[in-house]
Amino acid sequence: MSSKTPPRLACRELAAYAPDRLEAVQAAFREAAGCSLGQGWLPGPEKDFAPATVRVGWRENSLRIFAELLDADIFSRATAPNQRMWELGDAMEIFLQSEVLPGYVELHITPDNLRLQLRFPDLAALQRARAADFFDDLMLADGVFGSRVWKCPAQGRWYVHADIPPVLVSGSATWPPGAAWRFSFSRYDYTRGRPEPVISSSSPHAQPNFHRREEWGTLIFQAKNNL
Repeated sequence: MSSKTPPRLACRELAAYAPDRLEAVQAAFREAAGCSLGQGWLPGPEKDFAPATVRVGWRENSLRIFAELLDADIFSRATAPNQRMWELGDAMEIFLQSEVLPGYVELHITPDNLRLQLRFPDLAALQRARAADFFDDLMLADGVFGSRVWKCPAQGRWYVHADIPPVLVSGSATWPPGAAWRFSFSRYDYTRGRPEPVISSSSPHAQPNFHRREEWGTLIFQAKNNL
């Protein structure tokens, strides 16, 4: 059964690593704080649920995120940035909100490293977009954050590394030690032949709605380690 307590993660400085090498990224994040994805709105995981873990850290004034996603069928039909990735196949999602701004960002990454970038200035913007089924006004230019993906179908998994500048979330170039951001990690796990995707989240959502911010976790930035 999924935990009903939102995760609380210490985001610590990472040692230098090569972000283009999977082995180097894995080593850098080995001791980093992390959490698992689950289905808090259900009494237990549904059939075809596949586990995923996400770890966090920071390096050179950017938030770094590393995810490992087990997946029996790794695919997406997305062909360009800022498409509706959640409808097109597998996607990892990152939700972040700082303590200084009312809005939040929603970032998607596909197995082909195509990104969707959205900013919701407030709850009303989300409600309007859902009512009209129109999100284009909330999209940010591609490249406002960096990502890299490794697909390993023989191992039944794919990996995501994201590099997120704080200005995207808080409007500032860095964060003070102890700054606390709200976060949630989620995924859409599609399998060809299955009519609906399996969705999961790091947040203990009482309903399958990733935008329930009252159930998001807390990310606390730790001071520099003098690495």
